[in-house]
Amino acid sequence: MKLTARGHYSVKALLDLSLQPGFGPTSVKSIAKRQELPAPYLEKLLIEMRRAGLVQSVRGSQGGYKLARQPAQISLGQILEAVGETIEPLRRHSPDACLPEDWVTFSLWNQLHKKLVLALYSISLEDLYYDARSWQAALGEETSFII
Repeated sequence: MKLTARGHYSVKALLDLSLQPGFGPTSVKSIAKRQELPAPYLEKLLIEMRRAGLVQSVRGSQGGYKLARQPAQISLGQILEAVGETIEPLRRHSPDACLPEDWVTFSLWNQLHKKLVLALYSISLEDLYYDARSWQAALGEETSFII
């Protein structure tokens, strides 16, 4: 699996939303500025994540995007899947492409892929939230654990 900008930006955006007081709505412009992301591209990713049920859009002057569920109920795997990131093994590691002597390699990659999928779906946004807050505290920044 290769984490592209799509996946990286999506995770950063949702982590940003999880760090907002009361998980209230935040504008795309604010998220983009804080996370140093291109706003138009971020808007497209947030639309994809809204379609996947990960975020909600809120209209109005105080609107923007907010999490659709609690951070503990959103996994890293769901975020990546929502924006079309692939977590499939490399094509060259398929049973059809294997020579008999490559079966061990195929089997190894297959087992690693299964473990990776389990890991991605077991890491929640809440886990990343606490990691981010711990990192902020280590840097001496003020923290507020909302969850």
